[in-house]
Amino acid sequence: MRSLTLSVVLSTFLWSAPIGGVSVLVKNTPITLYEVQQEMKQSGTNATQSADTLIRKKLEQLEATEKKITVTSTEINEELARMAAQNNLSLEQFLNAMQTVRGLSEKDLRAKVEETIKGQKLYSAIAFSKMAQPSAEEENEYYQLHLDEFSRPESFAVTTYTSKSKEALAMQISDPMRHVENIQMKEENIPFGKINPQLAQILNKIPEGSFSAILPNGQNGFMSFYMRDKVNVVTENIETLRPQIANAILGEKRNQVLNDYFTRLRLSADIKVLRLP
Repeated sequence: MRSLTLSVVLSTFLWSAPIGGVSVLVKNTPITLYEVQQEMKQSGTNATQSADTLIRKKLEQLEATEKKITVTSTEINEELARMAAQNNLSLEQFLNAMQTVRGLSEKDLRAKVEETIKGQKLYSAIAFSKMAQPSAEEENEYYQLHLDEFSRPESFAVTTYTSKSKEALAMQISDPMRHVENIQMKEENIPFGKINPQLAQILNKIPEGSFSAILPNGQNGFMSFYMRDKVNVVTENIETLRPQIANAILGEKRNQVLNDYFTRLRLSADIKVLRLP
């Protein structure tokens, strides 16, 4: 009788208590409601989409553990140094740029780099054969399809909107003709060659006549750029870009292999959606 009672108590504890905070079980490993809520907040997706993203991440984590894949601090440091050098910045400048432009703390950035390296190792562990280098024809096609990415202006003519309130800034962007309190506006001409590459990349992706996403401004506030004009746009020559294009194509192919693998894995995995926010 004592054994039965203890079993019932343990069962109640293991299932009723955690379920209040657990959203999904992936192979008996929990994803919490809090994690889903945080993913919704960060990605702007709904509960189902956010849960799907977290299920994929959890499957990757479990697969990496099963295959004994790890990432060391040295590997993360080397990748950060490589990324900084690629952007012609010191490591400190690069970390500051990612904080200002992307709103990523060093801890968040290191986590993302770790995730990327782990994904590359996972690909190596599951791929059945070595991926062939892209042909010249593939590179040419990629170049033509992504001309905007390889074009850069001499400068950006923008109106910069800043505010301490993200909500006020969002209201201003949704209705530019409306007067919103606590919004500062400044017309600027920003030279391409005098800003950090992360910001240049963001500005270059804003279509003329459109606003950027709302970004942290590094001063406990937020900013958004309205692109008035891109001055003297020049497209880089494909020959100088071939190594970059080849890496991009290989990255896309690797992602496709991983997506196919984890799609199949998810179909056979024990996944229970208990409840969503």
